[in-house]
Amino acid sequence: MGAYSLQTYNQHQLLSFFNWFYWLVNLNSTVVFLGIAYIQQSVAQNLGFLIPFTSVLLALIAIHMTRSKLTYRPRKGGSLLTTLGVFLNSLKMCCLHRRHLSGDVVSWLDRAKENNGGRYSERHVESVKVLTELFPLYGLQLLYRACVTQIPSGYYIQAMNSNLHLDVLLLPIGTMNVVSILPLLLLAPLAEFVTTYLLSTGKTPLAPAKLIALGHACAALSVLGAGVSEMWRRLHPLVEQTLSGKVLQVSSMPCFHLAPQYVLLGVAEALVTPACSLISFQLTPSHIRGISLHFLTLSYGGGCFLGALILQLVHAVSGGDFYPNSLQDGNLEGFFFILSTLMAVNTLLFWRVSIKGNELEPDVTVLPGSSQDSSSSVLDVLKLFYSLV
Repeated sequence: MGAYSLQTYNQHQLLSFFNWFYWLVNLNSTVVFLGIAYIQQSVAQNLGFLIPFTSVLLALIAIHMTRSKLTYRPRKGGSLLTTLGVFLNSLKMCCLHRRHLSGDVVSWLDRAKENNGGRYSERHVESVKVLTELFPLYGLQLLYRACVTQIPSGYYIQAMNSNLHLDVLLLPIGTMNVVSILPLLLLAPLAEFVTTYLLSTGKTPLAPAKLIALGHACAALSVLGAGVSEMWRRLHPLVEQTLSGKVLQVSSMPCFHLAPQYVLLGVAEALVTPACSLISFQLTPSHIRGISLHFLTLSYGGGCFLGALILQLVHAVSGGDFYPNSLQDGNLEGFFFILSTLMAVNTLLFWRVSIKGNELEPDVTVLPGSSQDSSSSVLDVLKLFYSLV
């Protein structure tokens, strides 16, 4: 909802906004994984469900009470229906003509233009064409998001089958999620400080596409490290551990030996998510910027399904050997090695796409109405947060 309030911000201010936005989201997640996870695991499981249910209910009531101030009506041509209509009309016109694109049509989307027999104006179609240029960015986030979803899946299984005891205290499994969040909580303020310093000295910070490529590399290393950790975990003798009233045979390896893979994935999130949001926002026309962020979110959801699909394929090919009832008898590290290899290839593809034609680099020029003074960007962003609240 705040995307349409950022129209006059320059690149540094936008990246600062998204950095602090995701910082606040992850700060909230830290409270959830330390508090609610502990209550659900060690106090009462039903109470662990009641707390988030109550908070969501209160949030829905608050949104309903302030819905008039939260409703945004985009300008004509900026709706999701218009964007999808351009795609559908282009496909329809191509099927009706039953021929390849003629010489005077640069893109198949041009078939939707009114002067080519379509239903939409040139402005609408050209905006959608700009959006389609970001599809490689969205597509290359699918495998990255599949790696991130290992935290509540593959990494969770590893932590559950490791020794969670810290002396006499049984740590909640969610503690390991906090390990992945801490790098983001630390890196967001640090990145803001470094970027402001570089701009004040006349130097150019790292481009968003380079930040994304570096984050993808960290994700590949994280999954690779998870495979090595799994091999190391299986070498330790088994001990008994009680979780939610059930006695499990788990490895005696302390769960904190898994910390490096969580840290690497946290660093990846700190680099990738704000930079992707910046590129999706700044490279699209102002009236469809919210839709561009919707497509980015859709790619994140698609990554979850892709991760599940890869898991099912590996499970089917291995005949269930990778995921038996006792993880000690399985080969979970094989799945992690396969995923890390795919992620390494995905990183190289993204690097190639980002370099070729400089396609994923936002315009570094200052937008109309914005200030070039980088020292005031943090104050401006904080003012924007206050206005949104």
